[in-house]
Amino acid sequence: MKLSYALCVLGMTIVGSSVAVSRLVTAYPMLTGQALRYAVAAVLLFGVARFFPAPVRTRPTRRDLTLLVALGAVGLAAFNAFVLIGLRHAEPAVIGTAIGAAPLILALLGPVLAGRRPATRLVTASAVVVAGTAVVEGLGRTDAIGLAAAVGALACEAAFSLLAAPLLPGLGAVRVSAYSCLLAVPLLVIGAVATGEVAAMRMPTLLEAVGLAYLAVFVTVVAFIAWFLGMQQLGVERAGVLVGVLPLATLAVASIMDGQLPELGAATGVLVVVAGLALPHITLPHISRRRRAALGREQARPVYLGLPEDSIQRPGSGRAASLS
Repeated sequence: MKLSYALCVLGMTIVGSSVAVSRLVTAYPMLTGQALRYAVAAVLLFGVARFFPAPVRTRPTRRDLTLLVALGAVGLAAFNAFVLIGLRHAEPAVIGTAIGAAPLILALLGPVLAGRRPATRLVTASAVVVAGTAVVEGLGRTDAIGLAAAVGALACEAAFSLLAAPLLPGLGAVRVSAYSCLLAVPLLVIGAVATGEVAAMRMPTLLEAVGLAYLAVFVTVVAFIAWFLGMQQLGVERAGVLVGVLPLATLAVASIMDGQLPELGAATGVLVVVAGLALPHITLPHISRRRRAALGREQARPVYLGLPEDSIQRPGSGRAASLS
């Protein structure tokens, strides 16, 4: 179980760094760059799949393909499109704050889609994480397009886990990642052709190449495998709380890239996020049903000046009566 938590934290840490690193590729043709990224990632993932135990099925069923296409379109292509569009119209803080609300959505929708009632503690923890994220990132400056892109990125981030969850038991973490990346490529190419972006295709600069390579190898291959392996064991709602690690990683990497320390308010928000992440793991003292009943009777007894009723000498009884 500890390994599962560690994998999810690792995955979200790497994904969080991508929000800051993506600033290196905002000037590169967006859809074309993402198509290259996912094509490279798909080749690497299918190669890595050979070293993992064979899943229940190696080829997706028709239902699997439907979910995989949706995962590639929404969780991968659309998510990165929203992030890159948002970074052109808003500060990274706006995007990070919006994505930071994903834990609350997952804590609510995850169990509902599975036919269960949301766990109160997980919902509370997610709300604390979201509040801490807002403090960490701050509101930032944006326009209408940036705000819409931030909301779109939030929806895609939540859909990323919700769409992948039913696929993991059958295909496994690596193949879910590989197939979703593979299916995202033609969707991005079609979009690049339809928007005329192909005409603007060029060789990336050195910094753009470094950014695209980081997004392909670390954010897509390493982070996807780590996140899906951990989520497969923890479940959507419990793993979803750990999405709160994402804005912390975004803040840390952005601070390193900008060469400046976080402000005091951001550091305070980090503590709030950490408290929210720890809340689901705080063990409450166990009180038996008999002990709870006894405590209830004890609390129901009349109290005078802070003393139980049977410790008070009433007039006409005991020593009090002999003095009268």
